[in-house]
Amino acid sequence: MSRTSRTNLRRSRMALTAAGTLVAAAAGSAVAAAPFGYAAAAAAGCTVDYKIQNQWNGGLTAAVSVTNNGAAVTSWQLEWSFAGSESVSQGWNATITQTGAAVTAKSLSYNGTLATGGSASFGFNATGKGNSTVPTAFKLNGVTCNGGTTDPTDPTDPTDPPTDPPAGSRVNNPYEGAKVYVNPEWSAKAAAEPGGSRVAGQPTGVWLDRTAAIEGANGGMGLRDHLDAALAQKGSGELVVQLVIYNLPGRDCAALASNGELGPTEIGRYKSEYIDPIAAILADSKYAGLRIVTTVEIDSLPNLVTNTGSRPTATPACDVMKANGNYEKGVGYALNKLGDAPNVYNYIDAGHHGWIGWDDNFGPSADTFKIAATSEGATVNDVHGFIVNTANYGATRETNFSIDDSVNGTSVRQSKWIDWNRYTDEQSFAQAFRTKLVSVGFDSGIGMLIDTSRNGWGGANRPTGPGAGTSVDTYVNGGRYDRRIHLGNWCNQAGAGLGERPKAAPAAGIDAYVWMKPPGESDGSSKEIPNDEGKGFDRMCDPTYTGNARNGNNLSGALPDAPVSGKWFSAQFQELMKNAYPAL
Repeated sequence: MSRTSRTNLRRSRMALTAAGTLVAAAAGSAVAAAPFGYAAAAAAGCTVDYKIQNQWNGGLTAAVSVTNNGAAVTSWQLEWSFAGSESVSQGWNATITQTGAAVTAKSLSYNGTLATGGSASFGFNATGKGNSTVPTAFKLNGVTCNGGTTDPTDPTDPTDPPTDPPAGSRVNNPYEGAKVYVNPEWSAKAAAEPGGSRVAGQPTGVWLDRTAAIEGANGGMGLRDHLDAALAQKGSGELVVQLVIYNLPGRDCAALASNGELGPTEIGRYKSEYIDPIAAILADSKYAGLRIVTTVEIDSLPNLVTNTGSRPTATPACDVMKANGNYEKGVGYALNKLGDAPNVYNYIDAGHHGWIGWDDNFGPSADTFKIAATSEGATVNDVHGFIVNTANYGATRETNFSIDDSVNGTSVRQSKWIDWNRYTDEQSFAQAFRTKLVSVGFDSGIGMLIDTSRNGWGGANRPTGPGAGTSVDTYVNGGRYDRRIHLGNWCNQAGAGLGERPKAAPAAGIDAYVWMKPPGESDGSSKEIPNDEGKGFDRMCDPTYTGNARNGNNLSGALPDAPVSGKWFSAQFQELMKNAYPAL
């Protein structure tokens, strides 16, 4: 179960422009956006379309569109007051703050300009008692709107007071208010390591990386075994079970370490022998009270963007998968079938900032995900969100420098490490990519997960401030937490540490930090090892390998003496604990 993350080296050398990034704020606090001033001239009025999309006893989701009826403005703020006890907890496409009942939504750097008749949209989640109503008055840039609001209710909606979602129905964020399943098999391995008891109680993903894993491979726990154990852990509260769906035909087309059991054309077997049995188990009413989160097919869809065609990173195997469409078909089929159970939350793997953060990968990847999510009977409604950094090593936040910094007049984007990427870390990438995904047609309420299992980069080598201002390279390299030789290095990285512990709703647009990759399980073998799982030997897992186009022809940075992917790697687990950040 490796995470074969590969950086595409074909970069767009274009003029620097501001990147559109999701920025929002919880009630009573603010998340900083790029500074910009509000237009001096106030709008003459506006029309507001305020829709309560979903409401229950405990919260609501709302979508707001404001149309400027006055003179053009270059930035805007919309104000209103709640009639009840609502409190904004999360927002998108605006900076939202709240004082008491008064709420202010301010435009971001990329959506502030409103011509006469122009509109902007944003949304938010809020806590409440299930009786929220449409606000009675709005102000745009301080001037009372002279257009009306739209009634958010459908005439066929029931008039009874809303209640909590029925058992088994989906909630906005499955991680909020819930425990997360601790895999007893991983927990036992962790606890057996010296010092491992400090983290053995953390929740990790259950990887269904071959058909045999459904029933239990080599005497291990099968899917039903895990779900039964989850019911025992659940007790009277809510509990999330995290499953990794990982068995596409022609899997991992740009690497060898985690090749799978199915050939490129075996889409029929994928459907009937793998997805259908999983879907049948998840649909069992016995498990209706569990919140089941799926991470759907890591590594697959971004490969179709970065490792095909005429790019220097292209591989024949990825060209085959792009031509036959079986990655999109497989992902669509999985979303469709697994999403039929009302307690299943599908999250599509979305690579990481060091893979699709560049301009020529960012938009095409979102478009590819939309194609997959509307294939084989699936719709965007089968997608609850996306996950980034799965089994990878990108830092959650780089705080010693930002993408907007410059050194001696040279942008940090020109440093060798960033190499014209628009993102420096996983959180900024996840928030911005979420906005992009909504713009291509995914639901505005989607959330993001960030795998923080191995991106801590602590220990003695963790920087405490920016690097020297001699050049952009000394500035970035001296301050970056991610100590990899190159962003394209993905296998058993030396110096990596456990990252932030799993946590629900840690930032705007982020449903949770998760440990989807179980720490201590290898990404791939350091040398060729015969096995019956179809897993090959990839030189990126060999510490002596001097690299390829995907990592700038640098050393692989891999640890020595690693077993095949998915097997326990004690030396790596010890290194992860030693370099944990926050420290253990």
